[in-house]
Amino acid sequence: MKYYSTRDCSLRYESAEAIKMGLSRDGGLLTPVEIPQIDEAFLNELVNARYQERTARVMGLFLTDYSIGELLRFAENAYGPEKFDTEAVAPVRTVDDKTHCLELWHGPTSAFKDMALQMLPQLLSAALGKTGEDKTVCILVATSGDTGKAAMEGFADVPQTKIMVFYPKDGVSAVQEAQMVTQEGANVGVCAVVGNFDDAQSGVKRIFSDEAIRETLAQRGYVLSSANSINWGRILPQVVYYISAYCDLLRDGKIAMGQKVNFCVPTGNFGDILAAYYAKRMGLPVGKLICASNRNDVLTDFLRTGVYDRNRTFHTTMSPSMDILISSNLERLLFDLSGENDAEIRGYMSALSAEGKYEVSGAIKAQLAEQYWGGFCDEAGTAATIADYYNNKGYLIDTHTAVAVNVMEQYRAATGDETVTVFVSTASPYKFCDHVLTSVGHQPVGDGVDLLDQLHEVSGVAVPRRLAELRGKERRFDLDCQKLEMENVVLEFLA
Repeated sequence: MKYYSTRDCSLRYESAEAIKMGLSRDGGLLTPVEIPQIDEAFLNELVNARYQERTARVMGLFLTDYSIGELLRFAENAYGPEKFDTEAVAPVRTVDDKTHCLELWHGPTSAFKDMALQMLPQLLSAALGKTGEDKTVCILVATSGDTGKAAMEGFADVPQTKIMVFYPKDGVSAVQEAQMVTQEGANVGVCAVVGNFDDAQSGVKRIFSDEAIRETLAQRGYVLSSANSINWGRILPQVVYYISAYCDLLRDGKIAMGQKVNFCVPTGNFGDILAAYYAKRMGLPVGKLICASNRNDVLTDFLRTGVYDRNRTFHTTMSPSMDILISSNLERLLFDLSGENDAEIRGYMSALSAEGKYEVSGAIKAQLAEQYWGGFCDEAGTAATIADYYNNKGYLIDTHTAVAVNVMEQYRAATGDETVTVFVSTASPYKFCDHVLTSVGHQPVGDGVDLLDQLHEVSGVAVPRRLAELRGKERRFDLDCQKLEMENVVLEFLA
């Protein structure tokens, strides 16, 4: 399977090279030249399979220069009992006959990013050997809260790698920050950026496209790569859990083979819902893709109007992993919907860079309307949804999951669509203790990890083991920088 850039189809790479690079040198995102197709026979083979086996089978369709044996070994390492607290890995919880929840937070950092970032380091390490790379790979990461910790957890002390994470200062939860600044590992670094996530993400992209920096680092024995969802090695493992969820519903008699299912996904950078789109493109029976945003509703407006406009107020919310105004992975969707028209994509991305906005073609607008529905949820709605699910359904959910539930119900009310729907739960409620406690009617006493015990006392829900281990853990990192100083941070880190 070859991969090419969304901005230059003439650039072609094997999958191992694409995963090693992370981002194309022209600034485009590396994307498979074709989408493998699955059918009912393929799904039937996976219905009673373990999650690890499903992973190897699905990923093997895209990573043709990796063997199924390799991928199965990687999956066993990534999703084993020492990493995940449930054998199901990504269990589906039934709320009612037409509503199910895909829980993606059972990994070591209690967030959905573990689903990909326990796999990516193994894919990347293998890619170094497959491509004959003798340099040390430096992973650059911009995080809105969860990616940074999950990436460091995956790459800590992995040979031939170093990892530097940038997060927005005062823009993540106290637990998220505690997870990052206490991370162990001789090859990890963390820096807070004065600004928001978009500033950090733009800085990482700027470094990737800076030939002078790349040349300097090459002379020092380093090559850059990414663990953000701009790396195809992040998106592909996420495709797996949508197919897995469908298979679980089949296995448990919740749906019949071929019956369509809607997915409602809380997203900011568009990677998680893009993975659902690729699963649908592969032939998974998916109806509507419901895109749930928080008060930073740039995606909602885009899906409704075809105009992407980041020129708006940035809101810091109780669902910080979605506090994003530049949704990088949207580029991959537009590339596919345009018929792989790289010139058209270059035009959109150039306009976004120069003017902060672009409007897609009528043909793309029609496809968006057919496949997607966008909605957003404000802070009051998020809190009310957490309270409703806790009080009336006995289900404690986090702030991001609450956004998904709220928008799912908006969609149902607006359309009358009664299709079986799976909403995606992207984080444990314990990562956002203060807001969850307040939402269910309790005044938080303390801050950060101090609130873990209080939420447990209130809810009776077990505290994830890795979060409990944060108590009293020593802070290792206190570095911060201005957004235009990120290059210097990287150069010093790799001095």
